[in-house]
Amino acid sequence: MEVPAFVETFDPVYAGVILFTVLVVSEMVYARMTGGARFEAADSAASLAMGFGNLVSKLLFSGLLAVWFVFVYEHRLFDIGFAWWAWILAFVLDDFVYYWSHRFAHTVRWFWADHVVHHSSQHYNLTTALRQPWLNPLTLKFLWLGSALILLGFHPAMIAFVGSLNLIYQFWIHTEAIRKCPAWFEAVMNTPSHHRVHHATNPIYLDRNYAGVFIVWDKMFGTFQPELENEKCRYGIVKNLGTYNPLKISLHEWWGIIDDMRHARSLRDAALYLLAPPGWSPDGSRATSKQLLAKWQARQASQAGQPPAEAAE
Repeated sequence: MEVPAFVETFDPVYAGVILFTVLVVSEMVYARMTGGARFEAADSAASLAMGFGNLVSKLLFSGLLAVWFVFVYEHRLFDIGFAWWAWILAFVLDDFVYYWSHRFAHTVRWFWADHVVHHSSQHYNLTTALRQPWLNPLTLKFLWLGSALILLGFHPAMIAFVGSLNLIYQFWIHTEAIRKCPAWFEAVMNTPSHHRVHHATNPIYLDRNYAGVFIVWDKMFGTFQPELENEKCRYGIVKNLGTYNPLKISLHEWWGIIDDMRHARSLRDAALYLLAPPGWSPDGSRATSKQLLAKWQARQASQAGQPPAEAAE
């Protein structure tokens, strides 16, 4: 099967670097002129450093990933090819797989240790989109993320290409400069408003809106939360780092896992420190997102004079 030349030679993400640069500078100018976006020099510098490190990581691990994906493709179930409809189907299915991968990245601590890097900024602007992890292959997500579609019969180059388009789409939604898009667009697509919710640490917003491109996945699987006028987004992570050091940003949660496992009192506890949701602890001294939401709902109910049971509904 002949692979289209542009697929083998053109990576949309690398080509998008110039566009990313222009948009970041434009947003900075807009922020200075209107106050409609917020930047902090040290925070933005840390995000850019993380983005550069992510590119280096991809170059270092690209050979390993290519070997694995070629191996999977050799055992494919069907030959889907490069017809026009295959590109559309691949893009939609890749976004569906991304939704579930992203959801696991928030609900399984092993994956969160990698993904937390992207959420560690307390600011929300286009440089935040570039705050990416360095050690993604160590999570072994590549063994199934993308592999399922390749096993089905989509060519690895096609999956890599549509995956890059997905990432490019997600760049522009990391901004406060755009408040709302047209209603029809908000109903179907991921937007800055939807993604601000995803990056917020307000209990009602935690672990919501996992979509990459199509917000419909969240609406289908019960994880959608609209941005509320009376609940301003607070960005970052539940326990903010208080550092701009790229090494600490990259490694802090991995080190936290190692430290917790060292002090685990049983193999079960050690396993759950890896596989339970972030915030889990055997003695309940910490709180997961669901527990934080339940406490917030109980407080809201108490303030409204309602019984706690109603707050949990």
